[in-house]
Formats: sequence, structure tokens, C-alpha cells
Amino acid sequence: MDTPPRPGDQARVTVTVAVAPAEAFRVFTEDIDRWWRRGPRFRNLRGERGMLCIEPRRDGRVFESLDDGDADAAPAVIEIGRVLAWEPARRLMFTWRASNFGPGESTEVEVLFEPAHPGDENGGTRVTVTHRGFAALRPDHPVRHGQAVAAFIRTMGLWWGDLATAYRVYAEAPSNKDA
Repeated sequence: MDTPPRPGDQARVTVTVAVAPAEAFRVFTEDIDRWWRRGPRFRNLRGERGMLCIEPRRDGRVFESLDDGDADAAPAVIEIGRVLAWEPARRLMFTWRASNFGPGESTEVEVLFEPAHPGDENGGTRVTVTHRGFAALRPDHPVRHGQAVAAFIRTMGLWWGDLATAYRVYAEAPSNKDA
């Protein structure tokens, strides 16, 4: 039996997208830079030229990269996490580190891709994102922005809700269904 999460440990959002699970997984992972919102609320590298990537394998990096245009300089890379599970069309799990996390601090994001209508692979996909591990961070951790546990988890749920909406809109765009 699974141990229930500790209070304040997780935020969960679910969105249904009108594409099959394999396509929902592909869009989430391969096109992440196209649907993941930009700006300081959602990105570490705040410029418009930053790129968010997931390396497609277990132990692959989740990272942001910014090429500042200097031909002699390597692009800036910020590793956000590492892929813990890579199960195309079913499940993705990765560690997550905010820019203000210290050494050894991380949380975990699990993304499940399930047929919206069991037995109908083409009837859409229910995508559930669970971001957990916050209870291991100290109550005054900077990532909480001074919020009490309940308010912080609500904020995280709203943050992921914004991203899930952007993902759904992108995944369902007619130009992406023929990709």
C-alpha cells in the first residue's frame, strides 16, 4: 500500500487533451519549449531565446539553455532535473530543482498519460502532473516565497494549471495534429 503524501507535499493537476497518449507524450517531451510558458514566473533563463529541453531517456537532463549569440562562448545551461522514468505514451518522471535550491535539494514531477476513455486510445488523453517532495524542504525555504504550506501548494497547483492549459492548447492546435 502506498503511503499517503504528507500535508503540503504535493500539487496535482489534470488536463484532458484531444490527442492519443503517444502524441500527448511526444508533445509534452519533444515540444516542451514550444508550450511551456516564457517569462520569469516559468523560466530560469528569462530571455526569449532560452530553450527548455528534456533528453529522451532515463537519466537524461531536464535543462534550460541560452545561446547569447557570442560565437566564442558556449551556451549557458541550467540543469533543472534528471529523468527518473521514461515510458513513452505512459509515464514521465523527473527531479526538479528551482534556481534557489541548495545542494542536495530537489522535488519530483511525475506525469501520467492515460486514455481519457479506457479502451479508446484515440479518444483523447488524461494527463496528470503531480509535483511532490515539498515537505522535505524547510518551511522558510526561499522557493515558498514566505507562504504558509497550504497557500504555497495552492500557488504551485495554479502554476502547474497555467502550464497544463498552455500544453493542452498547443497539443490540440491543428498545426500540431499533423506533425
